[in-house]
Order: sequence, then C-alpha cells, then structure tokens
Amino acid sequence: MAAEACKYRLVREIGRGSYGVVYEALVSETGLPVAVKRVRCSQPETVELALQEFWALRSVQSQHRHVIRLEECLLQSGGPETIQPVSRHRRPNSHLLLVESCLKGQRAAEEEPPCFLWFVTEYCDGGNLNDFLLAQAPEARLHRTCMQQMAGALAFLHRNQIVHRDLKPENVLVSHGEWGPELKVADFGLSKVCQGSVNVNQQRFSSACGSDFYMAPEVFEGRYTAKADVFSLGILFWAMIEMITFRDADSHKELLGVYICQGKNLISVGEAFLENPNLQLQIPLKNKRSVPQEVCNLLLDMLCVNSKERIDAFQLESRVDQLSYGEKRQRPGA
Repeated sequence: MAAEACKYRLVREIGRGSYGVVYEALVSETGLPVAVKRVRCSQPETVELALQEFWALRSVQSQHRHVIRLEECLLQSGGPETIQPVSRHRRPNSHLLLVESCLKGQRAAEEEPPCFLWFVTEYCDGGNLNDFLLAQAPEARLHRTCMQQMAGALAFLHRNQIVHRDLKPENVLVSHGEWGPELKVADFGLSKVCQGSVNVNQQRFSSACGSDFYMAPEVFEGRYTAKADVFSLGILFWAMIEMITFRDADSHKELLGVYICQGKNLISVGEAFLENPNLQLQIPLKNKRSVPQEVCNLLLDMLCVNSKERIDAFQLESRVDQLSYGEKRQRPGA
C-alpha cells in the first residue's frame, strides 16, 4: 500500500453533496485533525469542478488566513495502493493528466476503476457560516469581524486573479480561534483562475453559475466580471446583519439570504433587478434603527444593479476597514 494511503485516518463524514463527500480525518503521524474531500472523477462535470478547485487552491496555497488552506491533493486511480500525490509544479504530471483525460472523455473502458481526487485541507471546527450565525445572537461586533475577514479574503483572491463565483454562507467555513471565529472562504469548484496580467475586473465571463439567492443580475444574463462576487458578498452581509432567512425547498433547512416577495413567490434580488432595473432596495429591511447608515450605504454600493457603478473588492476591503459600526473612533494618542 502506498504511504500516502496511510497518512490519514478517516473519522466521520461531515458533509455530502453531488460534488463529493467531506470527512473529518486525523493525520496518522501527529493526530492533528484535517478535512478530506473525496471527489469521484467519473463524470466530466465533476472532474471539471475538481480541477477548477485544484488550480485555484494550489495557486494561493497557504497564503491567506481567511482562505481555506490546501495541505495536499491526492489522486486515487484504483485501489488504496494507487493513491499518489498530485504534482504541485506548474506542469501537471501523468497522474493529473489521467484525471484530465476523464474530463475529455478519453477513459479506455467503463469497467475500469474510477478515479478519485482527495483534497486534504485544514479542518474547521465551527461548521459553515450559515449554521454558525444562526446559532448566535445577532451582535454588531461579530458582524463587523465577519465582514472584515470576508472582504479581506475576497480582495486577496481578486488580487491573485481568482473569481470565486459561488460566494454564500455554506461556502464559508468557521474555525474557533483564540481571539474569536476565523472565517475561511472555501469550495472553489466554480471558481475561475484568470490568465495573464489583465485587471481581474476587466475579465469577462459568460457561464451563468452560482446560487440563485446570491447571484448578481448580470450573471443570469451570462455577461459579468469579478464584481459579481462583490454583489454575492453584499447579499451575504445584508442577510447576516439583519438575520434574514428563507427555507430551502430541497433541503428544508433555514438558510441566510435576502429575497424579494412577489405574491407568494420569493425571488432573489438579482432576479428582481432583471425584471425591474429601477428597483429601490430598502436597507435596512426590518428595523430602521438596526443598521448604521454607513453600513446601509456600503450595502447599496455593493448591490448596484449596474456593475460599472458597483464597488470592486479592493474598494470594499478599504470601506469595511473604515466602518465604525456606530462606535466612536478614538483619535490617535487619545
């Protein structure tokens, strides 16, 4: 059996979706916890998602505390004895080419054992942001901390030419740090690593992807830039600050998200903007005294229907850092 197969001991399943299964695991040598996502590479769609995640995480490996840290990626092309580390070098090795051949539909025979990619990442003991926030009482200081961490992570990704394209609370993980919660942007299966030195806000995308409640209006039309991530984060911030939730029809879980009521139907803010570009958002939605005006203004600037007027991730990072959130700032030396 390959040494890589013995490096980790799976403890329990902690998440499952159409894309893969996530386990809590222990490093055999140290006993330290890690997360392991196992992706079956038998369908071109899942292989494409796996490769997108690999390229994105590898390109920023261990560079930002609020982006999930990739420890290593393993390829299993048969039994446990076939597990091998995927090359970290720019040029993929034969193992990664094997996975890429799945994407191109070039597997020799269906009866051959399927390939699996194993993503080994840091373990986050606080679950995802949706579950974490819904278990807490609303608290302004916590909200500001979350906003600062996510805005910093998004600016970092965009500086490194990575557009996430599926920002939502379920794709933000939480670790309980010494000084409070530490958020980690995760799940890069729909991300796009832009090539060349062109400003990330000038890159154009045409694939409509993401989660409806967080998608910018231009994404539905298939013509958008990295600023679509800012819109998604704006919906996330708004839902978090006012604790606005909806009941997911498929999972029946309560999820954070802002929506527009149309009779008995709930539609996303992005869809509502498509139908009525002149729609005026009411922020705050619940209690007029619950959200400082500076925060309302920031959200409105993040949720501009016209992406050209929307702030970018770098402006967002600066604006969030400057928020007083209703607290008086002390002058230097005071």
